[in-house]
Amino acid sequence: MIKKILPTMIGAALVGGMAPAVADVTVFGHLDTSVDYVDQNDSTTNLNCNTCSLGFKGSEDLGNGLKAIFKLDFQFDMTERNGKTKVSKGSTSAVTNVNTSKDLSGNVTNVSTTTDSFTAVTNVSDKDSITDRDQWLGLAGNFGQIRFGTISTVYKSHGAMIDPVYRTSLQGRGLGLQSGLHTGAGENGQGRAEDTFRYDSPSWNGLKIGAHYTMQTDTGNSTDSPFGVGAQYKNGPFLVFADYITSDNGGDDDAYKLGGKWTFGNYALFGQYEFDGGLISSRDGTQGGTKGDSGDDADVWFIGGTGQFGNNMIYAAYGQGDKTSGGNGINNEYDSLEIVGVHSLSKRTSAYLGYANISPDANSDRDADIWSLGMKHKF
Repeated sequence: MIKKILPTMIGAALVGGMAPAVADVTVFGHLDTSVDYVDQNDSTTNLNCNTCSLGFKGSEDLGNGLKAIFKLDFQFDMTERNGKTKVSKGSTSAVTNVNTSKDLSGNVTNVSTTTDSFTAVTNVSDKDSITDRDQWLGLAGNFGQIRFGTISTVYKSHGAMIDPVYRTSLQGRGLGLQSGLHTGAGENGQGRAEDTFRYDSPSWNGLKIGAHYTMQTDTGNSTDSPFGVGAQYKNGPFLVFADYITSDNGGDDDAYKLGGKWTFGNYALFGQYEFDGGLISSRDGTQGGTKGDSGDDADVWFIGGTGQFGNNMIYAAYGQGDKTSGGNGINNEYDSLEIVGVHSLSKRTSAYLGYANISPDANSDRDADIWSLGMKHKF
């Protein structure tokens, strides 16, 4: 990380005045680019920027053990110059037809889908525009920290802790190993919650508690109060966590999960099981349902492991999703597996090569094979 201290009014100091206290600001970034080959009926090869971002975070000492904290994180695509809507690979779905509406400026304003088969090509986005990621302001002290703004849910945060290739082209949330509740942004169960307060406790002998509450601003859902709670316990090589999240829309509107990690020497085993109470089904169709689907059987689970050999890491994972979409008889059960090799060129730079397969049980012609060669740099 490149740490930069803001200028402390050097001019005032030179003339003998006392320099005022200033915030400690860190500039940070994530750059990940990969060449991805996808074979699903037809084959395609693309150069992709995988959640590349640049941000600022910092704190100011307010005295008496209290600090003001903030974070501003922005996402961009360094592989594309001109704004254009594109369909990108990366998640399991029952979506085959993607329809978009645009405003007069050409921006995508609405995305609708038709559910009739399984595909690994679903994400529609204007990748070339600069978008916001986590952006918040808060207070930290002996009580822990409380933040308000646009913030990742505890549910999403715990999922990221057990994905060794998080924010690459082979991340688990893009291959069906983790549900769509780890992705997206909004006010109804997405991974990044808008208009939200989040509290994180200090560590009590390895136990931490987290919770978020969203102030719903959608006109038609003004009475809804989406929220989530989670807990993690870490003791030496063991990590376990549990989460609950709901959109508070009434009916089938929640999900919960259990997960953990065990590290032993140069090896680690980890996994999680997500129990769908309707929220995974209705979120965005990632695991086989469509938005508004009232089903509640889209459970998702995976297990994985890593081995560290010098500067090299081998990662393998296997998972399943189970969903029969809202009474129409479409079976969208699938298996997902991947194996990835990562070579660390330095503490901040690495290269990776991996293979993934997404295999729906009912639609063999939608079987997808994905090869990815990428490079990551963090600062």
